[in-house]
Amino acid sequence: MSTERRRVALVTGAAKGIGHGIALRLATDGFDIGIVDLASQRNEAENLADRVRTLGQGATVISADVSDQRQVFEAVEETAGQLHGLDAMVNNAGIAQVKPLSEVTPEEFDQILSVNVASVLFGIQAAARKFRELGVRGRIVNACSIAGQSGFPMLGAYSATKFAVKGLTQAAAQELAADGITVNSYCPGIVGTSMWDTIDELMSRYNGLERGATMRKYAEGIALGRVETPEDVAGLVSFLVGRDAGYLTGQSVLIDGGMIYR
Repeated sequence: MSTERRRVALVTGAAKGIGHGIALRLATDGFDIGIVDLASQRNEAENLADRVRTLGQGATVISADVSDQRQVFEAVEETAGQLHGLDAMVNNAGIAQVKPLSEVTPEEFDQILSVNVASVLFGIQAAARKFRELGVRGRIVNACSIAGQSGFPMLGAYSATKFAVKGLTQAAAQELAADGITVNSYCPGIVGTSMWDTIDELMSRYNGLERGATMRKYAEGIALGRVETPEDVAGLVSFLVGRDAGYLTGQSVLIDGGMIYR
């Protein structure tokens, strides 16, 4: 009988949206899942854990604010302790902001930097320490965006955070390569989630279009002719944490159906 340890992945912002899709896909791939999200998302996170368990995988739910370094390190420790290891860290949590740059307040800028950038830094730090402790050649995957490849008007602060994630990904990949740890990012486009519903609604306040019109406008530029799903993104993450991606590091990979070409 095989005594091989089961693989473990931690996904932040996993209760809904892209993170939810990633967690379910990795569970299907055979990972036990550490589900990390805000306390306000506890019910959704527990429902996800139940679904992971029906797939025959272990799951643990941890309420944490990923903009707090201590809480991120504790979430990694708790996941590794309860699920007996850690092999992949998916720094997925993030927020959007729709506003012209001239109107962004210091408080708003601090918030989006904390959630979208600092959380990724803390996730890299915590995962790298745990991987080294366990002697694991782990995988770190970060949430970037097409807005980390090209700046978008009305999404200037958000774009800035995603460019920062791309930079962190490149630097971390080089610093951690000697330990066999890979670091990559995924760059989605227009994904049919509650975040994009919010972006669409806020855009309508500035451009005067009816709700739904902004998403339709952006979607017209997708070569493959449809809005992206969380499952589309999850398929790329599955590859990035899988055995076939062992020689890929420092990359921010576009998965947008054909919107931005680099």
